[in-house]
Amino acid sequence: MDILSNATSKFPTFFLTIIPGLEPVYAWLSIPFCCLYTIALSGNSMILFVIITQQNLHEPMYYFLSMLSATDLGLTVSTMSTTLGILWLGAREISLDSCIVQMFFLHGFTILESGVLVAMAIDRYVAICNPLRYTTILTNSRVIQMGLLMIIRAVVLIVPLLLLLKPLYFCRINVLSHAYCYHPDVIKLACSDIRVNSICGLIDLILTTGIDAPCIVLSYILIIHSILGIASPEEQYKVFSTCVSHIGAVAIFYIPMLSLSLVHRYGRSAPKVVHSVMANIYLLLPPVLNPIIYSVKTKQIRKAVLNLLLTK
Repeated sequence: MDILSNATSKFPTFFLTIIPGLEPVYAWLSIPFCCLYTIALSGNSMILFVIITQQNLHEPMYYFLSMLSATDLGLTVSTMSTTLGILWLGAREISLDSCIVQMFFLHGFTILESGVLVAMAIDRYVAICNPLRYTTILTNSRVIQMGLLMIIRAVVLIVPLLLLLKPLYFCRINVLSHAYCYHPDVIKLACSDIRVNSICGLIDLILTTGIDAPCIVLSYILIIHSILGIASPEEQYKVFSTCVSHIGAVAIFYIPMLSLSLVHRYGRSAPKVVHSVMANIYLLLPPVLNPIIYSVKTKQIRKAVLNLLLTK
């Protein structure tokens, strides 16, 4: 009855969904979700802690890695409350204002992470293609400026997108496809004209993924060109191995994100469970796997984490 009464409203209530059809086993389903959230929170917190406390890690490469861990923590926390609220308490309802707040942090941290991955690609490019000028190009002040630029870009792109939601009217049964508010998922439930919202969303996509992804690809084209100029195959492997962690982070961020965007744009007839599974992969995969990848593949991080664990 509550869902049916939510008709033609400017102040609607939305109903969140995790995986349709599995409601009777939500208590059991909460166990793997809790494990994944624990891994994401503890792994990223540990990397942040070792970078802050270890003086030898106070370099641009690790500053960018700390930014990546911070954004992963933000992404995790921004959806954890609603996901666990559904699984533990059956709390599916969320107001439009709460939805907007969640989307601000969710999409904001997503844009931030995309920007951080570009900064890390630039870091790898400078370290490999111009190593003698690495410390003079990527100074501490420049790293701070890059971080502030990422934050400003995220805020400037997200705020108009969310303000455009306020005038919309909603007159359907407002059941979302995910356990969190996702902009394309919310606007498709509106009864008002959403052309401006869709155009604004497309502009944001072009100004983030549309710019960031080509920049990362270009940086790796230049890196590969530089590596191929190295005579020794052993040296080529050694140099390229410093990029493996970043390539992994790029893959696990962009592939699920683009897949979810495509599902929302072109997969309207796809089963709801496909939307739900893709949404959970999109948000849980990067925060869970990034600290594992960097701890395994980056010698200095691995050593610092092991020292931290063994001294406790």
